Amino acid sequence: MAGVALVTGASAGVGRATARRLAEEGYDVALVARGRDGLEGARLDVERLGRRGLPLPTDVADDAQVEEAAQRAEETLGPIDVWVNNAMATVFSPFREIEPDEFRRVTEVTYLGFVWGTRAALKRMVPRDSGSIVLVGSALAYRGIPLQSAYCGSKHAIKGFFESVRTELLHEGSKVRISMVELPAVNTPQFDHCRTRMSKQPQPVPPIYQPEVAADAIAWAAQSGEREVYVGAPTWKTIWGERIAPGLADRYLAKNGIKSQLADQPVNGDRPDNLFAPVEGDRGAHGQFEEGTRRRSPLLWLGKHRRALGAAALAGAGAAAAAVRSTRD
Repeated sequence: MAGVALVTGASAGVGRATARRLAEEGYDVALVARGRDGLEGARLDVERLGRRGLPLPTDVADDAQVEEAAQRAEETLGPIDVWVNNAMATVFSPFREIEPDEFRRVTEVTYLGFVWGTRAALKRMVPRDSGSIVLVGSALAYRGIPLQSAYCGSKHAIKGFFESVRTELLHEGSKVRISMVELPAVNTPQFDHCRTRMSKQPQPVPPIYQPEVAADAIAWAAQSGEREVYVGAPTWKTIWGERIAPGLADRYLAKNGIKSQLADQPVNGDRPDNLFAPVEGDRGAHGQFEEGTRRRSPLLWLGKHRRALGAAALAGAGAAAAAVRSTRD
């Protein structure tokens, strides 16, 4: 048995796909989210793969609830080996139209939920001097875009938090590992039940990846302890574009950033959303944007195999050098 994993935001989207992937890797999985229907679906997913799934209805914005979920997970499944912070919330809206309680809620779920999760994980892992924590980030941890000021601000905050905690663990000589996975646009159900003030359906910015690609990266980060993992060429381009020419990115996004996040179909702004309470039903891992969606990331494959490729390249170079010397001799 691989051990025990806990995944927040496990009822849908990337969290749901990650729970399945970790179960495939042999983990029993504690499933943390608010929506009971989605949690029950995630439990069934895990159990179909022959592992134990433990639904834990939890609002990650509440530190006491997160601590209780961690305690129940260890009492029921055993010591947590992998903790995945993934839960998120967002509001599609110009900043000036977001109400203070909405902005606060996005920040409490998307940023402080990671803080409380990491705190609960470290409380258990540091005394054991083992364990892996994965923070699910985004290209938007480096580059803010229009209509998502609260979400982008939270992802930027996660990056700074990650760097602080990682350096503290390194200073202490701890064997607990912490990683951050930067995602591209992903085809998840969040676009159908996030809060929006736009007249058109929110959508991920193409090119769009399936959640299983993200889950693959998260599982690899958990097992390898890789510091930071980029998923998809768009993530790499966004991060390096921001580093090289942020002003150019500002102007490009000012022109294209809003329309690229909105599909053609109209949407009812009064539709039920999951900002303050879960939306009923089990929505699974995938959203509605299936057509043309990417199911693999060559960049991720290269990242996972770069050490082996580097060793092979060095061996090849050494063999070539030896051949040259032998011909001279």
